[in-house]
Amino acid sequence: MLWVSLRRWFHKLASPPCFYAAAGRWIPWLGLATAIVLSVGLFWGLVIAPPDRYQGESMRIMYIHVPAAWLSLFIYVVMAVAAAVGLVWRLRLAEVMAASSAPLGAWFTFLALVSGSLWGKPMWGTWWVWDARLTSELILLFLYLGFIALQSAIPDRQSGARAGAVLALVGVVNIPIIHFSVEWWNTLHQPSSILRMGKPAIHPSILWPLLVMALAFTLYYMTAVLLRARPEILEREKNTAWVQAIVMERG
Repeated sequence: MLWVSLRRWFHKLASPPCFYAAAGRWIPWLGLATAIVLSVGLFWGLVIAPPDRYQGESMRIMYIHVPAAWLSLFIYVVMAVAAAVGLVWRLRLAEVMAASSAPLGAWFTFLALVSGSLWGKPMWGTWWVWDARLTSELILLFLYLGFIALQSAIPDRQSGARAGAVLALVGVVNIPIIHFSVEWWNTLHQPSSILRMGKPAIHPSILWPLLVMALAFTLYYMTAVLLRARPEILEREKNTAWVQAIVMERG
């Protein structure tokens, strides 16, 4: 019975009018949660957490760089899954979520690259090196920008969504390359310190604020993607009766 109820709820939520209304209710709460968690994470990471034994205070950029890098991968996977659902089942809401996620993923990827360069200069003595992790992350940025440009270049939204979905699905092969690049090739990046066999290699006093910042970035993404999705839904559904009713209600 629980599975049937959840299935009905998701099926109902996939309806653009239902999702539009639900997103309007969720956004204020998600925004409030983002502000609280982000404030806690920044204060914990930048003020309370101790400096690293070897990197000193410069390691504090990790509290921006690592969550941004995580979100750059996570959002692309979300975008690719949504694009696939839209491509196979022609679900318009999935196309909206893919289109709304792409600019956010591009900004997180850009932030990861810039913050990584700022962190790498004092640690490695250079702003940039063409190692596997940095190069594959740069390719991810190009994939995001290519998805956005491809959809913008095709006037018909459905055709643009299908073309973007194909690009997103082809590009998803880059995600495991980014994640495992430090294990497959010799790079300047250290191996994973958190997602590893056994316990994380980071002291809890540094790990916990990092996880809080990752949660804050995720909440921000959820808030921002809903903010972007609502006007996108109205634009795609502008000729339907329920959107006309909203327009008339707002005068």
